[in-house]
Amino acid sequence: MTYVVTEACIKCKYTDCVDVCPVDAFREGPNFLVIDPDECIDCTLCVPECPVAAIYAEEDVPADQQDFIALNADLSKHWPTIVEKKQSPPDAERWAAVRVKRALLER
Repeated sequence: MTYVVTEACIKCKYTDCVDVCPVDAFREGPNFLVIDPDECIDCTLCVPECPVAAIYAEEDVPADQQDFIALNADLSKHWPTIVEKKQSPPDAERWAAVRVKRALLER
């Protein structure tokens, strides 16, 4: 089992989760984070750190977010590792309230 970043992270990209990851499993894209399933050790430390509740255990990913399992695996192979918390986008709080934003994901 691994952990998966889902749609709620798009355009928010809070990086609180990155600071607690003991194996540097997070990868950073233009407006989204993913978890590399080959690096994740299932420690659960990132889950409570996410202010928008975007991180789920693979087995708990909601039905309408299942495609994010493969998306995390794919994008993690192309995006660089992020190891330190960064400033969130200036409009992250506004985007945190938006539920449907899959089409806004930048690759």
